[in-house]
Amino acid sequence: MKQTAALAAGLSSPAGTAGKGAAAEGRAPVLKGRVFKALKGGMKRDESVEAFFSRLKSLGYEGVESGDARRAEEYRAATAKTGIRVHGLVNGGHWGTRLSDPNPEVRERGRMNLESALRNAATLGGSSVLLVPGAVKGDNENHDHVWERSHEQIVNVMPLASKLGVRVLIETVWNGFCETPESFRDYIDSFDNPWLGAYFDIGNMQKFAPAHEWIRKLGSRIVKLDIKDWGQNNGFCRLGEGDVDWAEVRVALHEIAFSGWATREGADRSLVDTSELIDQLL
Repeated sequence: MKQTAALAAGLSSPAGTAGKGAAAEGRAPVLKGRVFKALKGGMKRDESVEAFFSRLKSLGYEGVESGDARRAEEYRAATAKTGIRVHGLVNGGHWGTRLSDPNPEVRERGRMNLESALRNAATLGGSSVLLVPGAVKGDNENHDHVWERSHEQIVNVMPLASKLGVRVLIETVWNGFCETPESFRDYIDSFDNPWLGAYFDIGNMQKFAPAHEWIRKLGSRIVKLDIKDWGQNNGFCRLGEGDVDWAEVRVALHEIAFSGWATREGADRSLVDTSELIDQLL
């Protein structure tokens, strides 16, 4: 009861007030046991899946966000031996075959690509497909177009997502779409569907507002994280060397009770370096 009361007292503080003090004093909470480390790729040419998974296991990783559904049995066998799993996939072709394209035939193909990615993720045992819903390209593909056209296509895919048990997770990138926490929140909410959520990229959106502000605004809509850093003077960079305030990120993730996959997109000095940096920063 004392622990519950203490937790309630902490959560009742105004957003950011207690957190910023804790971060400034070096007492930002550690998310050990609540964040599961993964990579987007990293498999060497001619390396077997089992050898790749064993290598990742030895470096402290727990999963990958990549895989070939045609080799599903090989992946399943490697998972059984190592514990490393494919936690999800990135939707292939969502840039070139956009759900927001002015051509309805292209949008239809984009929907079919998403359906295929959902099936592949399910085959590999993944729980999500990362999706960029479109891009602002001009008068024929503006912000409203991206919102409306992508929404129409994604809604049609949601029954399949729920049947397969694979969530569609929307990522915001530098595509001119939902570049404020409020707009991204409202886009996610417009679906009103538990099989759709946010895939928040910590580094991507630092350009538009501090990452911890995005996290607090999006709250429990965040299902998974991409781990990147970005700085005004050095762009995307080694983790910890950009403008992301990682202590504040930890506080914000703790406040929203985040627990889930955190996948490194990009490169540091080595896979060992990346693993150690994620441990230090989160």
